[in-house]
Amino acid sequence: MQDRPVKMNDHTNLLELEEHMYPLVDVETPNVFHNLFPYSEVPKIAFNDRIVPHHMPEDIWITDTTFRDGQQSRAPYTTEQIVTIFDYLHKLGGPNGKIKASEFFLYSKKDRDAVEKCMERGYKFPEVTSWIRASKEDFQLVKSMGMKETGILVSCSDYHIFYKMKMTRRQAMEHYLSVVKECLEIGVSVRCHLEDITRADIYGYVIPFCLELMKLRQQYGIPIKVRCCDTMGYGVNYPGAVIPRSVPGIIYGIMTHAGVPSELIEWHGHNDFYKAVSNSTTAWLYGASGVNTSLFGIGERTGNTPLEAMVFEYAQLRGNLGGMDTAVITELAEYYEKEIGYKIPPRTPFVGKNFNITRAGIHADGLLKNEEIYNIFDTEKFLNRPVEVAVSNTSGAAGIAHWINTHYRLPKESHVDKKSELVALVKEWVDREYEDGRVTVLTDEELEAVIQETADRLQIKLK
Repeated sequence: MQDRPVKMNDHTNLLELEEHMYPLVDVETPNVFHNLFPYSEVPKIAFNDRIVPHHMPEDIWITDTTFRDGQQSRAPYTTEQIVTIFDYLHKLGGPNGKIKASEFFLYSKKDRDAVEKCMERGYKFPEVTSWIRASKEDFQLVKSMGMKETGILVSCSDYHIFYKMKMTRRQAMEHYLSVVKECLEIGVSVRCHLEDITRADIYGYVIPFCLELMKLRQQYGIPIKVRCCDTMGYGVNYPGAVIPRSVPGIIYGIMTHAGVPSELIEWHGHNDFYKAVSNSTTAWLYGASGVNTSLFGIGERTGNTPLEAMVFEYAQLRGNLGGMDTAVITELAEYYEKEIGYKIPPRTPFVGKNFNITRAGIHADGLLKNEEIYNIFDTEKFLNRPVEVAVSNTSGAAGIAHWINTHYRLPKESHVDKKSELVALVKEWVDREYEDGRVTVLTDEELEAVIQETADRLQIKLK
């Protein structure tokens, strides 16, 4: 066996044996890991207790697929809506460009019009990028639009290579590399979307393919990004889980054995098993600089990693917001509901109607005494969403006054107090409800109707 070089890892300060010897394993029959993914059973999470080290990059960021993957699961946005949302993303990302890029389709005239209008904004961030299939025809779209970067679909599991594309691994790799080369020839940077990576042969196909990409990167002197696409949401973040389901194992392999630097690695998760956010955070922790997201998690099937979730994951990991303007998240939620007509489920974290409303009577009592007891953080400061209490038989006049002031966002000089006539009359109605045997919390709609009717009678303006 030939000796392999030993080198010092500057990050861990440990001597390591270089093992960059992973040739393509060009199998005759597909390896679809039916031991882990038996279609007639629930998928299995297996362990081999191989642990890889944390490798948090110095710089981490968010990218956006609202107009690409997010648009595959809903009615298409209008050009005006796309440009408005793009403006919001620019504002949300802040001066440091923490929302680094946003990707677009190029197939329809509407798509191309939206791309042109967003590019005309002249923002450094988010960078406008495209997405294409690995075909010569799609490449012409990128060329005609003058894009600086494009994503290319490079499906990597045998499910896709053998069953969908009807190719062998070698044929697929050669096909993908030919399209990548065409982009590099005209100076377009490439982002390779490794579709279905959590069912792929990581060391038999993915690592050898990424090694070839890094050779092209060196040859052309142009960055080539690798996006790890957990297309079916099979990824897990548990230490010691086996690949291809192990998120730490995938990121470690691509970074260490394929030589892809952190700034060129990105994670794209789906939420089929409720793991999109935790897997995206794990990708950051183990070496990926980028995580790909969509607004409110809107995406195919169960959706993508929600962009707003990763904003607050970033803050929890870094101890700061990196310049991001989180109040824009509330502005975006209001725009989606009022202008686009999209109904956000009321219990959605950070953006749902009820995410910071306390309904349990005993919780409401604690909240009125000190809102830190039952509010996750200062939601008024970060999201322009003051904490609210739901009204019940235990709320009292103070609780009703608090509800009116916060729900209608009354300025301080217009606040009602527990001694006001409006509050007293509403409390009389609330008391009657519970005297008649009611046991549930009052709904917003019921309260709004009673408060508005009472305010009209008293000639009080609430808005």
